[in-house]
Amino acid sequence: MTTKVSLLPSVLMSHINEEVFLHGWIHSYRKMGGIAFLVIRDGCGTVQVVIETPELLEISEDLIRESIVEVTGFLVSQPNVKQGVEVQARAINVLVKSETLPIEIDRQKIFNKIDLDVLLKHRSCSLRNLRTRAVFKIQSVLGKAFREFLDSQSFVEIHSPKIVKMGAEGGSEVFSLKYFEQSAYLTQSPQLYKQIMVGVFEKVYEIGPVYRAEEHNTSRHLNEYISMDVEFGFINSEQDIIDLHQALLKYVFGYVQDQCEPELNELNVIVPQSQNAFPQITLEEAVKVVKDEYKYVCTKPGDLDPEAERLICRYAQEKYGVDVIYITSYPVKKRPFYTMPNSEKPELTKSFDVLFRGLEITTGGQRIHEYSHLISNLDKFGYKADDFEGYLECFKFGMPPHGGFGMGLERLTKQLCNLDNVRLATLFPRDRNRIIP
Repeated sequence: MTTKVSLLPSVLMSHINEEVFLHGWIHSYRKMGGIAFLVIRDGCGTVQVVIETPELLEISEDLIRESIVEVTGFLVSQPNVKQGVEVQARAINVLVKSETLPIEIDRQKIFNKIDLDVLLKHRSCSLRNLRTRAVFKIQSVLGKAFREFLDSQSFVEIHSPKIVKMGAEGGSEVFSLKYFEQSAYLTQSPQLYKQIMVGVFEKVYEIGPVYRAEEHNTSRHLNEYISMDVEFGFINSEQDIIDLHQALLKYVFGYVQDQCEPELNELNVIVPQSQNAFPQITLEEAVKVVKDEYKYVCTKPGDLDPEAERLICRYAQEKYGVDVIYITSYPVKKRPFYTMPNSEKPELTKSFDVLFRGLEITTGGQRIHEYSHLISNLDKFGYKADDFEGYLECFKFGMPPHGGFGMGLERLTKQLCNLDNVRLATLFPRDRNRIIP
């Protein structure tokens, strides 16, 4: 009896010494004397296929990598190959013949030297590289873990509009578009909508695209990215938000460790493990640390510049042995109008950033929940209350103390997988110069 199998390692190991049927792409091909070796790839994994008969050798010699085949053969244990098993081919059926690839995808050393622009130009091909594919499997599991944790905490997933009358921050970094007879924008954030929804469900989250018309073209910025947002009510302070974020982050890391062992091994990734609370320091303390410990003067008033972020994470690793650190107490002038000021230090806010391995991945904090306070703050920030009428309405009818955070999925993936550029953690990046493929 022939069993149809996927190339998931656990599935293959459960069918050793059986005849199996599989399908997939020819990932690589090599011939040694009178024997040929195919590595077949499907959506779950890879397996080596050994071809020895003259008829099958003749068929295989005409095949180009990425051709699609069906294989029937005997699955045996083979400790000398990566998968631990191999298939001794009995029959091969060619479903689709591929054309010659524009880039090398199966020899990793060559692939690693390909220019980023070339990789992104031929994205449909470069995504088939095993290491690249592993990144996006991990990213998928990160999103799943995010949902699973918040669902377990009685949060409700929401879906807010991406076409809006004005940006959530009220700023100029928005993409404008013609919306019938009106002007509209692509949303910078679901922030205002998730606050409204706290008045409905108390605890909400969203995973969805956001758009920033920022012109910088750096290794850490995108103009479209996936934001994982959380907002919840009846908090005592921003510390409740930090505590939830820490629990979420630890759950996500543990989930990826459990679910992505092959991908983590493929990428040589070590997932952060910590039973203790991640450290917290104020922005003022962080600026002093990088100056005193590393002789670096931060160049970004009221914030940390990229080098300061890198150094403060180095400090967290050296002093506490962790990859994550929370920076608190940002100035009012550096935070959006809805951010709650610190009553004891009115020039500061009850907000925080989260740095992971040298890069900010999260911004969060407590929000203003009183209508009159919001009206006053809008005026201080130079905005018109009438432009926020739909948002402000919910604050007239009872909004609890609340807050939340937004976390960039691509940045989280980039840092976890130790990638050099956030575009490598983005399926089809949208940046200052790129809108295709």
